[in-house]
Amino acid sequence: MDNIFAVHNLHRESVTEFLRRDPHLRRLRELPLVYESPLLDGFPLESPGIYALGGGRQVGKTTLVKQLMGRLLQTKKSLPERIHFLSGELVDDHHSLVRHLMSFLPSSPTRIGEELTYVFVDEVTYIKDWDKGIKYLADGGFLDSVWLLVTGSDTVIIREAMQRFPGRRGRASQVDFHCRPLSFREVVRLRGSVPEDFISTVCECDWPELTSEMLHPQIEDLELAFREYHLTGGYLTALNDWVRDRSIATATFRTYADWVRGDVLKKRKNEFYLREVLAAILRRYNTQVSWGSLAEDLPIDHHQTVAEYCAILESMDVLFIQSALDQDRLGPAPKKARKLFFTDPFIHHALRAYVQDMENPDEEIIQPLHTNELELAHLAEAALANHVHRHYPTYYIKAEGEVDIAYVKDNQFWPLEAKWTGQIRPKDLKQIAKYSNGIIAGRSHEVRNVSNVPCYPLPLVLLRFS
Repeated sequence: MDNIFAVHNLHRESVTEFLRRDPHLRRLRELPLVYESPLLDGFPLESPGIYALGGGRQVGKTTLVKQLMGRLLQTKKSLPERIHFLSGELVDDHHSLVRHLMSFLPSSPTRIGEELTYVFVDEVTYIKDWDKGIKYLADGGFLDSVWLLVTGSDTVIIREAMQRFPGRRGRASQVDFHCRPLSFREVVRLRGSVPEDFISTVCECDWPELTSEMLHPQIEDLELAFREYHLTGGYLTALNDWVRDRSIATATFRTYADWVRGDVLKKRKNEFYLREVLAAILRRYNTQVSWGSLAEDLPIDHHQTVAEYCAILESMDVLFIQSALDQDRLGPAPKKARKLFFTDPFIHHALRAYVQDMENPDEEIIQPLHTNELELAHLAEAALANHVHRHYPTYYIKAEGEVDIAYVKDNQFWPLEAKWTGQIRPKDLKQIAKYSNGIIAGRSHEVRNVSNVPCYPLPLVLLRFS
């Protein structure tokens, strides 16, 4: 293996040195909160194949890979010489990728059943035509006894490339994995905000079984955790800043904004247009927009350009484009307006700071949010839509009235209204009241009925959909 990758393969010296000196594991130990993703237990490590781990930047994909390498080494599932890590940022094209891989793969095709070799290619989408190199090795039999994981930040590119490997990805039931910012429930558990037995109790029973008495011991602590989640989101850097300093460093905002800016520019897009599109999204947040209406007040020639930039942001896990629901087809209604949400509260804050050139975004965004209930209401609806979207096809309903969220499950849709306001007006519920299976997520510490629709505390609903 080329020495340029040595810093990430310190296990070749010794397992102890890898665990002590690896740059990602070392930085992880220095944090107040150390997170282990459930994906560590989800990878089928005994089954050779070509696996993919997608997800936006700065969500911990590389750290997750290093933790997985550590597990393999510590549990002796594999000898150190059979574990290899390559950084795609240092590999130019598929020819170079094949040469690097062949430097430690067997020089002739392997036999199925041999001891597995584990190969990790991080940020593979940096490598030009990387899929051609992987396909060549798979077709030649060089990967028959290899467990290969590629990671990438552009989920669309990863997904499309993997479709070019039919019959070559192995026999495991799941071969594609996704790494996201922590959910609200994961943040609550990591911080120990409420007891684990409370989380288990309120998340495992059916909706009608929930009572105010069950919630009463912990609901105030859960609401505090909900408010703080909307400051930090699920990004561990921001979360650790907050736990350590009760503020979020300007450098942390800059890191996430620079990721978005840099990856868009790598696609040869215009930074001025990017800022204008982001500013338009922020101005029209939580409202219904068409690409044409979004472009009306922008110095952009065509609405299709706006749609293209939004599609790029969606492929990077930055944006969730929520379509209206076609209730007959249980799918998107393409001719109706859309709603645009950032996928995490903190990425919302970081991009707002970028667009508005803020010098101290913690003072200008985070600290005021403690008392800005209207802003929190907007963020709460976005967070709830994104949490539901992690598990189900998710839309909104536009008919005589509007319903914030409608997700499709068991061949039917389930309406969900987010109301973080002091008083819920009956006229705001005229649409959801038409459905027998609707739920309101409201600003309350009690379980109650409003216009004959069950209403639960919004932090509890967010917890359950995590």
